[in-house]
Amino acid sequence: MRKITVAIIIFFILLFSLPLVSTSEEMGSDAESDVEVIPDEAIRLRILANSDKQDDQQLKRKVRDEVNAAITEWVGDITNIEQARTMIENRTPEIKKIVGDVLKEENKEQSYNVEYGKNVTFPAKLYGSYLYPAGEYEAVLITLGKGKGANWWCVLFPPLCFLDFSNGTSVAEAEEKDENKADEREDKEDKAEVKFFLFEWFDWS
Repeated sequence: MRKITVAIIIFFILLFSLPLVSTSEEMGSDAESDVEVIPDEAIRLRILANSDKQDDQQLKRKVRDEVNAAITEWVGDITNIEQARTMIENRTPEIKKIVGDVLKEENKEQSYNVEYGKNVTFPAKLYGSYLYPAGEYEAVLITLGKGKGANWWCVLFPPLCFLDFSNGTSVAEAEEKDENKADEREDKEDKAEVKFFLFEWFDWS
């Protein structure tokens, strides 16, 4: 009787010591279902901040919001990539003005450059389970100051800027996460072995 009582106590201790199972994996599967494959013919927007300092990153986001809002409206009724190219090329001076206006409103005396071309360099990025490979792509590139800070990018046409691809994960970060998951699995296996040993210790016969 004493062993049964002790076993019940240990059972409840182990039960309440188990970590709560997160629904992050389920959420992850939902997030992966939202991943968009970028068409071969697409026009991206990439913004490089002056640095990784907080004020430079805030300025980058401000520029992002204003430029993205304008271009999204411009391409709203366009269904042809050639029309989108012509429109963005013709309105590049307007994009420059938008950036300049943001800098003026924020009282930032910072140099900037806006260019549109087919050979803008992008780093590799993981978004969900999909890898967007590094390479040169057609894009509007906005460089603020020295352009040494973290970048932000999305797809202007077809409009995919509702997805912030910059919130994806770099390849190195993904590998680190995989290693952490492996360590977590080993820890769980070790704990399971200990728990099994404790129950095996009792003589249930």
